[in-house]
Amino acid sequence: MTLFFKKIINGEIPSFKCAENEHFYAFLDISPVRRGHTLVVPKREVDYFFDLKDEELAEMIVFAKKVARAIKDVFPCRKVGMAVLGLEVNHAHVHLIPLENEGDMDFHKPKLQLTNAEMSSIADKNSYCLYSRRIVGSSVATRIAHRLHDSARRYLRTHYII
Repeated sequence: MTLFFKKIINGEIPSFKCAENEHFYAFLDISPVRRGHTLVVPKREVDYFFDLKDEELAEMIVFAKKVARAIKDVFPCRKVGMAVLGLEVNHAHVHLIPLENEGDMDFHKPKLQLTNAEMSSIADKNSYCLYSRRIVGSSVATRIAHRLHDSARRYLRTHYII
């Protein structure tokens, strides 16, 4: 049986994608505790975060670090926090959340209710920030360019020759 996040990765369930590479996928949490709340998941189906192979775990943290930098650029904050919970969905993942204080990472407080337009705008800003800083390869930039506004596409064409 295909897991929920795998269906998101495969495009069977829509998501607000922020970044992707060969092994990992980052997208906005649909019930965010703060604007910019992003999930990073491995493309390989693994239930428990600490069951990832050591190399995968290291690569995932490096990928998450790049996404966190983009989040911090888009949502000026003191830090971007990272949490590993994994009880609500049986697929290893980390939460990246822009923080001003520790209470910003309280998963028990009411979730934000953002419109699809707001979510899309946040995802586009995060994606643009990641790709404009040349964090990922040009083939990925080509895929994401199709989701961005014309000015962002022009920027990517100029810098990546897509």
